[in-house]
Amino acid sequence: MNTDCDYSSAYVSLYTDSNLVGHGMTFTIGRGNDIVCQAIKAVASRLLGKEIESLFADMGKAWDHLVSDSQLRWIGPEKGVIHIATGAVDNALWDLYARARQKPLWQLLVDMTPEELVKSATFRYITDAITPDEALAILKAKEATKKEREAIVRSQGYPAYVTSVGWLGYSDEKIARLTRDAIRAGFNHFKMKVGSDLADDLRRCRLIRSIIDEPQYLPDGAERTRLQDSPALAAKNAGPTGAVLMIDANQVWDVQQAIDYVSSLAEIKPWFIEEPTAPDDILGHATIRRALKQHGIGVATGEHAHNRMVFKQLFQANAIDVCQIDSCRLAGVSEVLSVLFMAAKFGVPVCPHAGGVGLCEYVIHLRRGLPLHPRR
Repeated sequence: MNTDCDYSSAYVSLYTDSNLVGHGMTFTIGRGNDIVCQAIKAVASRLLGKEIESLFADMGKAWDHLVSDSQLRWIGPEKGVIHIATGAVDNALWDLYARARQKPLWQLLVDMTPEELVKSATFRYITDAITPDEALAILKAKEATKKEREAIVRSQGYPAYVTSVGWLGYSDEKIARLTRDAIRAGFNHFKMKVGSDLADDLRRCRLIRSIIDEPQYLPDGAERTRLQDSPALAAKNAGPTGAVLMIDANQVWDVQQAIDYVSSLAEIKPWFIEEPTAPDDILGHATIRRALKQHGIGVATGEHAHNRMVFKQLFQANAIDVCQIDSCRLAGVSEVLSVLFMAAKFGVPVCPHAGGVGLCEYVIHLRRGLPLHPRR
């Protein structure tokens, strides 16, 4: 789908009348940066002359202010270039907040009380899915074990999956080499791109499966039993070594095409198909999910879900098995918090996408005690 990518980012820095500076970014794949940078300037101008401590005292209200320019909303509202630019500015404001408190962002958020976290999110347009009181109750229910979970993250790191093994256009030799390298590096969750040619995809899937399911490739000292029986890997189609395969189509299919294509790949038992169709098609995702359930394959999306309302409808329609927030697509930390609250209420596991990696350290603190998904 994206055949001529130039992976790049648009940055913004917020300066104060002290030495404090906050930095934010958003992501495009090339020329979009030129457009986004102009939008960033327009959104950031909303903060000119503001007293930073008053913004920090109510980050949810600060976020509402960023998206409330009545003229800029006409070319949104809360979607497209303006919304992406708002994400960069909001992330920069959060970075400024963290630097002012001399903490990394994840620590700033983890140290917040449940009341402070709820106050930092935005609930406009989503109270039919979750209310502030419900979000507060979710956080309070998990508060007693927060330090324990923080200790786990500090000692083990936050889990991740690898996607570099499965790009389209790689030779079989390169795929095999990168897959073995990833196993040696400790990965046991692998994602590959599909959608250009069914026969080619099936061959590549079989190749990756033949390596990740083979105990001989595990690092010395690694567990060589049937790790797919582990509760943490339940419902993820893990193979005999505990390895999990995911596939990603980047929105290339219509609904029925997605069902037919992925059904043809069922033998390689992926955990989920990511972005099987248009990111705004909530009912299409729900249809695909229902059809693929017979194969034990889930549906994931979120990389191009451009606001919390899209996620709200995905949850309400039971359209996804995995929520993939991206802090460079959503409008920054405050909106990410809103989506995390909804994911917790609906019991949908969160697997942050590329731009979400910078925020994923604190996702564990907002989950409902579900097993971790990818492994570092």
